[in-house]
Amino acid sequence: MSFLSREFTVAPDGFNRWKVPVAALCIHLCIGQIYAFSVFNKPLSQLIGVTASVSEDWTLTQLGWIFSIALFFLGASAATFGKWMERVGPRKAMFAAAICFSCGFLLSALGIYTHQLWLLYLGSGVVGGIGLGLGYISPVSTLIKWFPDKPGMATGMAIMGFGGGGMIASPLSVYLMDRFKSDTSTGVGETFLVLGIIYLFVMLLGAFLVRVPAENWKPEGFDPALMQQKKMVTTQHVLVDNAVKTPQFYLLFGVLMLNVTAGIGVLGQASVMIQELFSEASVGAANAIDAKKAAGFVMLLSLFNMVGRFFWSSLSDYIGRRTTYVVFFTLGIILYASIPSIGKSGSVVLFVAAFAIIMSMYGGGFATIPAYLRDLFGTKQVGAIHGRLLLAWSAAAIFGPVIINYLRQYQLEVKGMPAAEVYSLTMYIMAGLLLIGLFCNLMVTPVHERFHDKQR
Repeated sequence: MSFLSREFTVAPDGFNRWKVPVAALCIHLCIGQIYAFSVFNKPLSQLIGVTASVSEDWTLTQLGWIFSIALFFLGASAATFGKWMERVGPRKAMFAAAICFSCGFLLSALGIYTHQLWLLYLGSGVVGGIGLGLGYISPVSTLIKWFPDKPGMATGMAIMGFGGGGMIASPLSVYLMDRFKSDTSTGVGETFLVLGIIYLFVMLLGAFLVRVPAENWKPEGFDPALMQQKKMVTTQHVLVDNAVKTPQFYLLFGVLMLNVTAGIGVLGQASVMIQELFSEASVGAANAIDAKKAAGFVMLLSLFNMVGRFFWSSLSDYIGRRTTYVVFFTLGIILYASIPSIGKSGSVVLFVAAFAIIMSMYGGGFATIPAYLRDLFGTKQVGAIHGRLLLAWSAAAIFGPVIINYLRQYQLEVKGMPAAEVYSLTMYIMAGLLLIGLFCNLMVTPVHERFHDKQR
């Protein structure tokens, strides 16, 4: 298996660096499927009843844990295997990601055929989650090394694929389930088998396309000395074990966690929220938002989530990473605080526009953070540092939905508030979280030289 080692992936002279984003997209477009996993929930809850759930079927609550487990292991595996990935190179890490992610689907298919829920937890949750983490960080780290002149654009290209992966996976999964559906099957087991094979092929393609730059390589016309003129961009390197000892790491941990917490909670309840805020009782039958229109709203948010990853991260190359997050948090505070008033006004257009911008910044936060880390800690172990920081995502994936869901339930069931009014407090809380994130971001300064790697 020596062909997987870093030594066999060093690019020859004249290699076109734009081939590397293609390799990255092969990985991220596949693992982005996790954003579309919810399309399986209903068919999985009807495996025995087929047309409707029966007592022996799994509940949606039980199935909801698959997504949470997967995101937890995404963050955990990225943090655990980041140093290993930097040591062995991206090809071996991407190969391992492909095997884990694909095997996750195959194990889950076995769990469907045997009706063993623990196999879905193990497959799509644990094993697939490990594949998610390895697949997420390995292309990003490599792209930063290939594009020292435009690290924000580079990371945006890859992480945009993660956002777009859900948009591809959702209709593809629905199409496959419809093809395999019968009087005795929902078609979800067969779909898992097919997806496992497809994703294995595409991710392995990315693994074998990827290359790392030769030692001391730099793009034509790039002058590293220009980096020294930027206060927030270092020309030194900080190893991951030292990076986690710096206040900058924990400030960026807070920046990412708070930005994601505010966005992910809304993303998970977007369909329900717009239907309740613009229900027939609130705005009248003519202006009410039904399930079909709500689905279009969710699709639009996914689009802005994807496009925002590339737009904002590319913009950060010109205005700086800290300034970009100042925009995220300041504009986010204004928009979240305005949502209750927009809802009361009955303006669907303003509501959709506000959340489209919010989702673009949510995606932009993901895509810009690796370049922010590169600015502060250098490129030597940026992938490993990024992996450790992704634990903030795992935390946000819990806090965001909990804040939205439990506050909504409390206000509906305990306080007896109308459904159209239960989100006001939540929006103000999200604005407050972003205010804290803004202060964390403003406190970020260059890393002290005592943390720099002395063995360059």
